[in-house]
Amino acid sequence: MASFLDRFKSIINKSSQLTNINYNKAIYNWLGESIVWNPENDDSFITEGYRKNATVYSLINLITKAATTIPFQVYEIDNKNDYKRYKALTSGVIDSTTIQKAALLQKRSLIELSDTELHKILERPNPAQSYNAFITELISFGKLTGNRYIYGIGPESGPKVGKYSELYAMPSQIMEIISGGIMQPVQKYKIQYNGTYEIDAQDICHIKDFNPYYDGTGSHLYGQSPLQAGLRSLTTNNEAVQTGVKYLQNQTARGLLMSEEGDLNEVQAQQLKDKFRTQFQGSNNAGDVIITPKKLSWVNFGLNATDVSLIEQYDASVKDLCNIYNVPVQLLNNTDSASYNNMKEAKKALYQNAVIPELIKIKDELNRWLSPMYGDKLCIEFDFTVIPELQEESGKVVDQLSKAWWITPNEKREVMNYGVDQDDETLNDYYIPANLIPVKPNDIDAPIEPIDIDVNKFLSKKLVPGMTDVFTTIDEAESRAEELGGTGTHEHSFDGEVVYMPFKNHDDYKKAIEELKYYDDDDEVKKKEISERLKIALQNKIDDHNDKVGSDKDKRTTVGILFDVYERGIGAFSTNPTSVRPSVSTPQQWAMARVNSFLYALENSKFRGGKHDTDLLPEGHPMSSKDKPTEKNETFDTYPQTASNNAKRMIEWREKYGSQVQAGTATGWRRASMLANRAPLDIEMLNRIKSFFARHEGNQTIAERYKDTPWKDNGYVSWNLWGGTAMKDWVNKKVNQINE
Repeated sequence: MASFLDRFKSIINKSSQLTNINYNKAIYNWLGESIVWNPENDDSFITEGYRKNATVYSLINLITKAATTIPFQVYEIDNKNDYKRYKALTSGVIDSTTIQKAALLQKRSLIELSDTELHKILERPNPAQSYNAFITELISFGKLTGNRYIYGIGPESGPKVGKYSELYAMPSQIMEIISGGIMQPVQKYKIQYNGTYEIDAQDICHIKDFNPYYDGTGSHLYGQSPLQAGLRSLTTNNEAVQTGVKYLQNQTARGLLMSEEGDLNEVQAQQLKDKFRTQFQGSNNAGDVIITPKKLSWVNFGLNATDVSLIEQYDASVKDLCNIYNVPVQLLNNTDSASYNNMKEAKKALYQNAVIPELIKIKDELNRWLSPMYGDKLCIEFDFTVIPELQEESGKVVDQLSKAWWITPNEKREVMNYGVDQDDETLNDYYIPANLIPVKPNDIDAPIEPIDIDVNKFLSKKLVPGMTDVFTTIDEAESRAEELGGTGTHEHSFDGEVVYMPFKNHDDYKKAIEELKYYDDDDEVKKKEISERLKIALQNKIDDHNDKVGSDKDKRTTVGILFDVYERGIGAFSTNPTSVRPSVSTPQQWAMARVNSFLYALENSKFRGGKHDTDLLPEGHPMSSKDKPTEKNETFDTYPQTASNNAKRMIEWREKYGSQVQAGTATGWRRASMLANRAPLDIEMLNRIKSFFARHEGNQTIAERYKDTPWKDNGYVSWNLWGGTAMKDWVNKKVNQINE
């Protein structure tokens, strides 16, 4: 009998499956410290179901094979409220719309991790099993017996005490619950297999199906097998097959032909039989009329398969078993309803009704029992976005997202698996259509007061039509002067109105315009000559900036540095025109805007928009890239876990489908092996990967004709061998950072 101290230790262990003492008294009042017997014969479900019944065998394999293609991921919970919403959303029926919404909630609530201890133990639960073999056993035992048992083994001393190093899926048909009485209904688990073994309850994760059979003995502590509800259908299916086998094995003569006019002797009977064989058997005598001089009668010896309705009973039992496991009957080669559309919907229903609920049940229990050992905020989630049957055509998704103005561009990029663009902060803003105008009752009833104002003046353009650099406002003229490298404005009269031009006088303006011609010259030497006016403009900016930042050397700069920024702006105007705002018309304007952006970042330690020229910032500046030199022999292993999962999935497809997977070169499969094992990559490899994705753009989506067999799509398989879209986004960003 367990001591009081042992009971107390078990009670305070939060991994144990403990319930309130008052509940225990009500439910387990007659339960002593003994073995709780399972009234169901789980061994018979395995023997008569999985080992002898082809239908049950097929159903279990359909579910497990589909489940093993869905990868898991480990996350850190960042927002508990959004995580609750995410769990609620993914606990129901999952379709393409649900996946999109869940993806957004997941990004807000979870932070994806890689190469954690939890990753390692799930990827290799024990020395004899991979993740696929482990999850296959766990699901199979659950679907056959209603019980899944995971046994965790960890070190008894050392720094990893309290963490499991090995996990095993235990055979549920030989597991027994040992009760500790009212205080502890589940104290231990007992195994009788080549001996008797007892395991503490805290080291077993028992995942059971619902069992409503409360008989006071604790039998409801075991899950109910799905085959218990379908026992008669299973028996009917087995007996129909067995009866058919016996019928084929015991076939005799179809019946007895006898004379009604008297007995035939043995010789006469043989003569009659021979005459029938020679004159009335064979295709030449088919449909002929038999004429006999004697009156004969026929006695039937037995019934055929149609007469005893074996086929109908067998088909009905197959449908019942499919209903029990929530698997569409079309997937068992039911040709009566197996059209292309029906098969497509059937595969979708397999995931929605059978596979995903099973994985969610396992995930929730692992997050209760296993995840807290490796971190309070860690959780395990399955990536259902990889299921081809739940993916809509990319065109439909793009159309839906383009109309969803309440989602930011970066959130849309995440839904399409392109990753967040961290360099452009404007992609985190909401873009509301201009035709959406809020209407409120108080707006409608508000009186309209007349305003005495010259409307035509406000409707006219600030830039005077037909004239260059002539403006109706001082601010516009001042801004233009700054773009040209100067300051101030001067006035002119136009059509009776005062207009404004850049610079303090017109002569300075003319000199600045003349200097613009210098940038149209192809002579590279002239391009590097700094004009006196540009020197003055940059020096003025330097003086103002350095006065603001004071003696902080990490924020001060020089005219030479600003000129380098200015030159890069000139080059970017022509080499990267897509980055130039529509309001910018000249390279000098864009270059001076780049200078202003650089000074803003230098002072405030952040950019207004995308990052640029970080290598020109002082080494001590927090955004400087000078203190991050990249050596040629440096390696990188921080690529996304999703990239590794994509590569693993392709390797599993090749193992599963064999010669049907014809994509990929030897180099591609080697690269997939490296990513799957999270091997470090050097700079040369990163450039090769970037080059590969640039050459194979467009292969990231499954071709329509391969929607049901994506492993046959050579382009899609090759794309994911190299890590897929997640790897493409990461490697492009990483290479750009290195080049900067």
